[in-house]
Amino acid sequence: MPPSDDDEHAIAGSALRARIKAHGAELSALQDSAGRDYLWPATPPWPRHAPNLFPIVGRLRNDTLRHDGVSYPMTQHGFARDHRFAWVERTPISCVLSLSDDAETRTRYPFAFRFDIAYEIAAATLTVTFTVTNTGAESLPASMGAHPAFRWPLVEGAAKEAHTLTFDAIEAPMIRGVVGGLLTAADRPSPLNGRVLPLTPSLFARDALILDNPASRSVRFGAPGTPTLTVSWDGFPQLGVWSRADADFLCIEPWHGMASPEDFDGPFIEKPWLMHIPPGESVSARYSVAVTP
Repeated sequence: MPPSDDDEHAIAGSALRARIKAHGAELSALQDSAGRDYLWPATPPWPRHAPNLFPIVGRLRNDTLRHDGVSYPMTQHGFARDHRFAWVERTPISCVLSLSDDAETRTRYPFAFRFDIAYEIAAATLTVTFTVTNTGAESLPASMGAHPAFRWPLVEGAAKEAHTLTFDAIEAPMIRGVVGGLLTAADRPSPLNGRVLPLTPSLFARDALILDNPASRSVRFGAPGTPTLTVSWDGFPQLGVWSRADADFLCIEPWHGMASPEDFDGPFIEKPWLMHIPPGESVSARYSVAVTP
């Protein structure tokens, strides 16, 4: 990988290396010791690698946040993914980046906050920790989520349909979906076969698959003859899985929060699944990606 600069930083362990951008604090490469990159390269038709979602996950009705009688524009997944974060710490195996409220963010989100993202590699595992701190004087309503896009197929020449997601527990028989960016009821039969989700592009013809209270805390992604990625999470109550028919990636997305339900049209602070963080307090969650060759 190229050397670090002010826009990007490289970190490495004995069997894994990564790059992180200041823009969006976004993971932009994840390579094993053989140089295989498991992350989507942000080429068309989806120009992102692994956006970080804050202060919302998903979409609000009419892309509008309403608070104390005032309406604020808030596009899907929030603004953090499009802001430059400040470097707090950089070492050969880790880095920490931070985003705080300013005059621009308050035109869209009228709350004081600090959003820190820490990356660390140990051996063949990358761990990413999100911390949201309420730096204001009123309760902070917020969501946060990860959106890493992994190459699918994982290696060139493997069949997409040979890949599976294997959950570490049996999941509920019904799941949620998304219509027009808004959350449906848990009215879709789960496509899991026991703990295994056979992967085909047609699974995502109706947008993301959403588990609003998964029993699992990890999934394994791979196919016969390919490496395996194990994505684990702690502190994220929900999970989304998403792809699109015109791109070769699979997003495995631990979330703390979801889109507005189809039938919700209230003020932002009443939106379901938000964190409500008291003044001066913080909430953290983490996910990890482990590579098994």
